[in-house]
Amino acid sequence: MTLEVRRIVTGHDANGKAVVKTDEQLTAVSRLGRSDVVGCEIWSTDHMPVDNSEEGEAAQRAGFVTRYNYVGTGQGIVIRINEFAPGAARLMHRTETLDYAIVLSGECDLEFDSGEAVHLKPGDVVVQRGTMHTWVNNGPVPCVFAGILIDANPVSVAGQVLRTQFLDL
Repeated sequence: MTLEVRRIVTGHDANGKAVVKTDEQLTAVSRLGRSDVVGCEIWSTDHMPVDNSEEGEAAQRAGFVTRYNYVGTGQGIVIRINEFAPGAARLMHRTETLDYAIVLSGECDLEFDSGEAVHLKPGDVVVQRGTMHTWVNNGPVPCVFAGILIDANPVSVAGQVLRTQFLDL
């Protein structure tokens, strides 16, 4: 898999006019040490409101990510592009985030710990609200999707707090 993503970052010139600050190609790297799942970290922040100043750019570009899926301050946001190879190993997980997952190409199934599953195609958008889930690519081509993750309070059901959890299947 050779996923590359073009990242264009805007900013301002000395006169306050909008300009392109950088235009670059990002090459995907392995996720969780797995060669069957790769991705590019596009941007991350660690507080709200977001700091759009020149001083805030470098840290956001590098990423303040202190946990795998989110900043962890309670106010962070991450955007990334992931690619799952056909037959990629499943990782059932839950994070303390609100996620928007947008399928860009290929197809995959989103499976839950309840046994329920939904088939996803390009253009589908999942609003993931702290649920235990895994992405499954049973198709013949890689599935690429954008993920926008926003820190959230952990879900509480029947008095039980459902924290971040990762389970290999």
